[in-house]
Amino acid sequence: MGDTLRASGMRRATAIASLTPLEELDDDPFLVDSRSQHAMCARWAAEHGYVVTRELLVRGLRPDHSALWDDVEAGLVDLFVAPSRRVLERALASVDEFTAECARRGVRVETAEHAEPAYDAQMKARVHRRLSMPTAGYDGR
Repeated sequence: MGDTLRASGMRRATAIASLTPLEELDDDPFLVDSRSQHAMCARWAAEHGYVVTRELLVRGLRPDHSALWDDVEAGLVDLFVAPSRRVLERALASVDEFTAECARRGVRVETAEHAEPAYDAQMKARVHRRLSMPTAGYDGR
């Protein structure tokens, strides 16, 4: 897929979302709702001529972790995108160290900065069902 995308002129992005426990749903539903975080990244990518080829769902990941850099080293990723700085702050152990490493490796990191969804009780219930029943085949709709 990577060669096909490269040949078509599409640039490739890795989307970073925060892995936040379901217990925090009432306090900060967007941080818990990784599906919406990844959708925001995909929207940003499409608007800027990128396609998301990898999605990471992490919490407190070290900036030197191979999960971040394997695809970069293989030439499969052109940039990282996250919904916002606060998502990066939850997803990574150090945003500053990560952005410095991106600069050192010549890989951009962007934040979508689109408006977060406004969560009502029904939306929170859908997120809760999706995350509490992942092995039951429930897809969150």
